[in-house]
Amino acid sequence: MRDAQAELTREGVAAVGISPDAPVVQEKFAAKQNLKFPLLSDPDHAVAQAYGAWGEKSMYGKKFAGIIRSSFLIDEKGKIIQAWYKVSPADTIPKALEALKFLSAP
Repeated sequence: MRDAQAELTREGVAAVGISPDAPVVQEKFAAKQNLKFPLLSDPDHAVAQAYGAWGEKSMYGKKFAGIIRSSFLIDEKGKIIQAWYKVSPADTIPKALEALKFLSAP
């Protein structure tokens, strides 16, 4: 998201990140990663659950609840236009730009 900020802005897209981390942790992360978009804190996972981005995960054979890496393209009225679950960071921007081109096609 950080590296595609200019391209997203040209497309009229505002990026926002959401995680269960506390704001002080997010501020340090944003500074370290030089992020220029807001990070919102969701410590009780209410937003993640509402968007289907909180669920069962597994690592080394152990199951646990956690964030499912997800991206959403949301219009100015708050309607989800497109959702991607278990999306890799490398695929996030290409998928969003592809969806935007499809939406703007005649």
